[in-house]
Amino acid sequence: MSISANVELQDEGRRVILRAAGQRCEFAALWLRERAPDAATLDTRTGQRLIEAAQLPLTLHVESASSDAQTLHVRFSDGHVTAYALDALLTDAAPDNADMAPELSLWDADLETPPQASFDAALEDDDALLAMLEALQRYGFVKVSGVPCEEDGMQPLIDRIGPLRRTNWGGIADVKSVANAYDLTMTQRGLEPHTDNPYRDPIPGYIWLHCLSNAAAGGDSTLTDGFMAAQRLKAEAPEDFDCLTRLSTQFRYTDATTDLASEGPLIELDSHGRLARVRYSNRTERITAHDAALLERYYAARQHFYRLITDEALTVHLKLGPGDMLIMDNYRLLHGRTAYQLEGGVRHLRQGYVDRDSTASRRRVLAAQHADSDNDAAPRSVQGANA
Repeated sequence: MSISANVELQDEGRRVILRAAGQRCEFAALWLRERAPDAATLDTRTGQRLIEAAQLPLTLHVESASSDAQTLHVRFSDGHVTAYALDALLTDAAPDNADMAPELSLWDADLETPPQASFDAALEDDDALLAMLEALQRYGFVKVSGVPCEEDGMQPLIDRIGPLRRTNWGGIADVKSVANAYDLTMTQRGLEPHTDNPYRDPIPGYIWLHCLSNAAAGGDSTLTDGFMAAQRLKAEAPEDFDCLTRLSTQFRYTDATTDLASEGPLIELDSHGRLARVRYSNRTERITAHDAALLERYYAARQHFYRLITDEALTVHLKLGPGDMLIMDNYRLLHGRTAYQLEGGVRHLRQGYVDRDSTASRRRVLAAQHADSDNDAAPRSVQGANA
């Protein structure tokens, strides 16, 4: 694709102004130099940087720059000459003023059909696995059907994505009512919307919850999009949203052999100001004894957020059956359950965790392979005899 571009040097070549595709983009000379996409700067096999960027002279500047239809050509004051793809530069410089990443879709109780996947298909077919991971990324959860009703029935699909995260509870662990429960998840009580394990560092990225039996009365799963609740909070009370993004609270879990502690805000933003994660765990939160005025501000904001995450208008209810599984984004989704009675049968679920980095890596690699496959399959123009 041809791009019409205009290039201008400012501040004695320390800044490059690029006007193209309706954008005005500004690049620091040092940023361009350390991002040079050539074999002298980047290893051609790994893509990792060969030069020590911190040793580049702070006085480095661009001596000349020009563009053609697809490329920006640059000569630097250290003598290095390189070229950049214009579309890649424009993507890097694109303004990002959104409250969340553009590939995410918010939802509430009106979500007609939960994102779904087939265990067997995702296990056997890369395209089906990619579709499952993309749905998980977009909606924050996916319901998987056809999981073998065995204690570690989910393990083969976990192995297709990344290693199982082991905790003090082991790998894949039971979620069922037991005598002398060491955690409230092991009782018959209902559970408020929450995120798992905010007292860990790092917090587990994805929850895998596999149903072996659910004949008990009650025990429905409840799901709330934490990002939707956070956006509603920002719209209704910006001062409450600001409070929950700025003030960190502590989380603590202890038992006879474990003492875990971490901290963070209930609503966390990334470096672009976009929603990055939510934390909520009434059972384990222990906020510091700040001054009374600050705590009053915090308690009012937390109460407002709680009203939103428990609002039926934002809540999806699901009754898992044997062989059903939920995969949930623990940085976004708040999950809970209704109370249940064992007189109606046994409720036995198994739960494991998979981290975000391996899950995101698998999705990106599969997406790149899918794109390469599409490009290979695309028809190519036939050149004439005199070409």
